[in-house]
Amino acid sequence: MERLLYDVYLAEATMENEYHRFNSPEKKEAYINRVFALHGVSQAQWDTSLSWYSDRIDLYLKMNDSVKVRLDRARKEVDGEIGRLAARKVSDPRTLSPSYIPTYYSFSGSAAERGFRFHLNEYDVKERITDDQFTYTYSVIGIPPLFPPRITSLLTLEYGDTSIYLPQQITENKTYRTIATKYLPEDTLRNTRQDTLRHIYGYIHLLDSLNSATHIQLYHISLGDDVADSTLSVVPMEEIIVQDERSDTLQHR
Repeated sequence: MERLLYDVYLAEATMENEYHRFNSPEKKEAYINRVFALHGVSQAQWDTSLSWYSDRIDLYLKMNDSVKVRLDRARKEVDGEIGRLAARKVSDPRTLSPSYIPTYYSFSGSAAERGFRFHLNEYDVKERITDDQFTYTYSVIGIPPLFPPRITSLLTLEYGDTSIYLPQQITENKTYRTIATKYLPEDTLRNTRQDTLRHIYGYIHLLDSLNSATHIQLYHISLGDDVADSTLSVVPMEEIIVQDERSDTLQHR
């Protein structure tokens, strides 16, 4: 019930911000019904639940407060990142560097602001990644319920003669985490330089400039030494694509 209430609040905020898309009671009702369907409930079941909680108002208020705290906490985190980014834009020369990875990013409706990309060369990899294992993480807020897969992320790892592609579809509000290694899994530190990670290419891209993406924001974006967190979303192994340049073939792991 708490998760459903969270999504209902998010849907109501979406309809308020995108009022031109929900300019009739029928459109609003259809959108809310899609949220209910996502959770496997109907409008009647929702009404019954609210009726049940009306007799247990203390439970409802506790749940409602919990949902509002979660929403408020996420908003404050994003606001803080916006402020830090604005303060850094003028003086930070890294904004012009290919290796620069922003800690916060907000999508807009313009074609010029549909994502970002970066490239770490051998020197950057050596400086930023000191352990054998590292992670690429980012958190997402502002995606409405039932959002189609329009935002994609790709991390490309180039070793001596092998490239590994780590794709990710961004479809919901959560933290995404990609785990990678500085050396190929079957290799050791004694192997030749060809087995070591040499370049990292990455991007996060919005496929089109729809108004519904205007308020989608990424925060806590980072790439570096691994920090374990069991709550994060990890790229499934079946989605990892490996290209061996010696045989010029692509294969899924």
